[in-house]
Amino acid sequence: MDMQASSEAAPQRAPGTAPGILLFVLTFVYVINFLDRQLLSILAKPIQDSLHLKDGQLGLIGGLYFAMFYCFIAIPVGWFADRTNRVGVLSLACAIWSAATIACGLAASFPQMVVARMTVGFGEAGGVPPSYAIIADSFPPGKRGVAYGTYNLGPPIGAALGIAFGASIAEHFDWRYAFIAIGAVGVVTAILVKLLVREPVRGAFDPVAAQPVDKVDFWDTVGMFFTHKVLMLVALGGGATQFVTYGLGNFAVLFLMREKGMVFSEIALWYALAVLIGMGSGMVISGRIIDRLSRRSRVVYAMGPALSLAVALPFYVAFVWAPGWPLALVLLTVTMILNYFYLSASVALTQEEVRPDQRVLAGALLLLVMNFIGLGLGPTYVGWASDWFAAHGHAHSLQIALYTLTPFYLVAILLFLWLARILSTEGKVAA
Repeated sequence: MDMQASSEAAPQRAPGTAPGILLFVLTFVYVINFLDRQLLSILAKPIQDSLHLKDGQLGLIGGLYFAMFYCFIAIPVGWFADRTNRVGVLSLACAIWSAATIACGLAASFPQMVVARMTVGFGEAGGVPPSYAIIADSFPPGKRGVAYGTYNLGPPIGAALGIAFGASIAEHFDWRYAFIAIGAVGVVTAILVKLLVREPVRGAFDPVAAQPVDKVDFWDTVGMFFTHKVLMLVALGGGATQFVTYGLGNFAVLFLMREKGMVFSEIALWYALAVLIGMGSGMVISGRIIDRLSRRSRVVYAMGPALSLAVALPFYVAFVWAPGWPLALVLLTVTMILNYFYLSASVALTQEEVRPDQRVLAGALLLLVMNFIGLGLGPTYVGWASDWFAAHGHAHSLQIALYTLTPFYLVAILLFLWLARILSTEGKVAA
């Protein structure tokens, strides 16, 4: 027997929640997570009318103010989850953001909505990073791309349900009922997570040599992440991509209603389908491609996003230009399919690049960089730009603001190409 091969073999996974059930529950939590997060943009028009908000204020609530808590709280939460029970952290986080979502429905002013949304961000900070690590310890390398692709169906499903549900509520009832109802569902879900999901063994599918010996040091992991060229390029490339996706996403419903002539009944059906098909297809297709091609070369983790974004750029410009909403939605659907190739690749590469005892914190750091740039600054910029163009006499200020997002496609493409070059060089050295 080869003793060296034996010593490097992955340990046997302890009995726990079946991977399929576990993935379903985590994905459902992500659906609730993203549904809560997207309600503000879906209900932007009635919220804006009710609370007398400008585009810039909407951008701050959905962007910078939310991201200040969502991004930075994720770091201590990730460190804590790496040292304790990740399932417990996820359950508690779901309860917090769901209760805060109910508070959003009760907000009567701009400051009250700001506090409620910040609290939603505080809770959601503990949602995704523990889930990333739980998945990595429940699926072996070579199957994680599909697992993450499936898990990342949470945003498109959550967004589509939120659009359909939120728009229908806004058309027939008060917008506040949508926040209260979804928040209540989230509280029940938090309880079910604790009852249905078992904590998997850390490093269950990793070589013995990669197993943790002592508890991970917080600052060692932080220092490693921010000095690791591969991890930083993944995070910055993802951040530049999210600057576009969140900048567009937080104002898409308002844009389609204001500039393309859609009404809530059309939003509830056609825009919801566009998001579900566009984002969902991007997540699933990218996960399968990454799993298949990464077995040959890790360069696909970077070239996949770079090529997809290059193809997406002209479709995005055509969407913003389109004279009517039917054509605009077709172009937007293609754009979204291509926009979301980066996510599964970025998460899978990050989780494989670090030790098992660093995965939650590394995932939190990845989200910190990506979401602070994308979620924090993207919507904030679009809202500010729209107000600026409106103040300077432009009748289609939001449309012009969305046009100005196009340079960020180029920034993201260049960052992913740089990453591809580094991964290619590492592969040659290893060979």
